[in-house]
Amino acid sequence: MLPKEYRLKKRSAYTATYKTGKAVHKDGITMFVGKNKNNDYPTKVGFVVSKKIHKRAVKRNRIKRLMRESYRLLIKEGSVSDKYISLIFVASSKLIDKDFKFVDEAIRKLVYKI
Repeated sequence: MLPKEYRLKKRSAYTATYKTGKAVHKDGITMFVGKNKNNDYPTKVGFVVSKKIHKRAVKRNRIKRLMRESYRLLIKEGSVSDKYISLIFVASSKLIDKDFKFVDEAIRKLVYKI
């Protein structure tokens, strides 16, 4: 599970991140990037899977779990830079039946791209 200090929680934080307009897309995942930061707090992260992707919550939650675990492993390795306030990962329908390896590679490519 992703530690509490890394989670993006408030609706206002999600809206502010979306409004920055910076987005990167790779293999069915879109990453929205928040503003640059000046403080020592860790980067907050949010994961979004819409009902349009799949009507069953079980499928949507599985995709979110895979994305969270991939990001958690990046934090553990120290591969994530803390130069942004927030990141949001939004999944598309390509990820419904994909395995962890596919999702992990996509998340890594996105994080290294920024």
